[in-house]
Amino acid sequence: MLPINLALVIGGFAATIWVVALADQHGGDFAWFLLLTIPTTILGIIFLGGHFTLQPNEARVLILFGAYQGSVRDSGFFWANPFLTKLKISLRTRNMETQKLKVNDKRGNPIEIAAVVVWRIQDSAQATFDVNRYEEYVKIQSETAVRHLANSYAYDHGEEGEITLRSGVDDVSVALCRELQDRVGKAGVVVEEARLTHLAYAPEIASAMLRRQQAEAIIAARQKIVHGAVSMVQMALEDLAANKVVELDNERKAAMVSNLLVVLCGEGEVTPIVNAGTLYT
Repeated sequence: MLPINLALVIGGFAATIWVVALADQHGGDFAWFLLLTIPTTILGIIFLGGHFTLQPNEARVLILFGAYQGSVRDSGFFWANPFLTKLKISLRTRNMETQKLKVNDKRGNPIEIAAVVVWRIQDSAQATFDVNRYEEYVKIQSETAVRHLANSYAYDHGEEGEITLRSGVDDVSVALCRELQDRVGKAGVVVEEARLTHLAYAPEIASAMLRRQQAEAIIAARQKIVHGAVSMVQMALEDLAANKVVELDNERKAAMVSNLLVVLCGEGEVTPIVNAGTLYT
């Protein structure tokens, strides 16, 4: 269409000048030709407005007097009816990070949570006609999905085998992506990835939860220390008995176990006391 449009414009303009020149030389006998040359030039100029280009991952939605006529998704140089309204939409992948939301988890604890969503437009017609401002629609639905996700899972310390926001990162991401796709699918949007970027207790309970975590860490460490100490005491008694180093009665075994546990489980250095007498004096 580009050569045809250029021929109409240039040919019509040249023909108009030629007709005007003939009319000046030979009178008004050739003036009626202007009814052909001038409309031809105008028509060529109007047709030039139908040309448009598309870059990779771009689309044009074509509308004629309010009626949807189709979409162009291939990159290149195109021509369409100049009276069509051509709405350009980007099909590129986009990132969107939600703001930090303060919500309650499954157990009612206030937490702060945020997520990043990777999405793109798959159906340009749906994105244009089914929702109002699809970017704002995706943003609001993303925040709604994150709130619902936080209400569906505990922050941590769930029941045995329960998925939590803190421990089940991959499972939570899959659930968030699936829920987001259900919400934004009507807008012609495809969610490629969704992951949590921020997860913390709310400031009003953060210090209390930190103390709880520290206490749990200390208890877990003590359990490992005691378990290791008992194993070492048991190994020492078995080796003494197997090598017949010394024969110990129950009372002496109890004293030895007590001394070894104090040495192994104590936090500070142990000062030995030498007993110059016997165990019973």
